[in-house]
Amino acid sequence: MSFEQPNPAVGIIIPIYNVEPYLKQCLDSVIHQTYQNLQIILVDDGSTDQSFEIAYEYFQKDQRIALIKRNKNGGMGAARNSALDYISNGGGE
Repeated sequence: MSFEQPNPAVGIIIPIYNVEPYLKQCLDSVIHQTYQNLQIILVDDGSTDQSFEIAYEYFQKDQRIALIKRNKNGGMGAARNSALDYISNGGGE
């Protein structure tokens, strides 16, 4: 007996902090993967450049993207934990 799903959802957490020069390339790479059953969680961790605006642009055009904005930089661990809290509270459904 097998419990494998033929096309399971894959979650991708992307912490963002002042990565304006690289963010579009990163997000384009993720959204254009051949595997499409993705949930992409972007966590802006208090960026002071245009990173949030870029992330918001992608959030608006791709329904697989969730966007979390943290006002104070807490580091990559805190950003990841915010994404996991989002998933745990039903945001991933």
